[in-house]
Amino acid sequence: MHEYALAFFGGLLLGIATISYLYSVGKIAGVSGLIAQMLTPKNWFSTPAFWFLLGLIGMPFVYHQFLDLPVQVKASPWVLMLSGLLVGVGTRLGSGCTSGHGICGLSRLSTRSFVAVGCFMACAFLTVLVTRYLLGG
Repeated sequence: MHEYALAFFGGLLLGIATISYLYSVGKIAGVSGLIAQMLTPKNWFSTPAFWFLLGLIGMPFVYHQFLDLPVQVKASPWVLMLSGLLVGVGTRLGSGCTSGHGICGLSRLSTRSFVAVGCFMACAFLTVLVTRYLLGG
């Protein structure tokens, strides 16, 4: 049950963070949108997007210090970079990322987000099918 509790509390914290960002800043907490805000900053340290992204990047290190759970990444750095590039292209094509559509869009009952999340999930299922079962990975 321990791993389910961690997932529950992680989801709870994610929900609290996105709701807090929406009510304090008045913007959706989609990561691709936050990164876009950082590309043309007037003063990075005064933008809420900077602090939100800093928390996203920094909290796994804090989490690791307190819980010391092992994390194993079995993909090569090249596969990780290619994956990141493809996700970036997908966020541009889909007018948003998985966090923007999946967390914020679905909670607002956005039709566009329902379609986008359906596409994300279908592609994820297809990728697992091809890489693990058809290619023997």
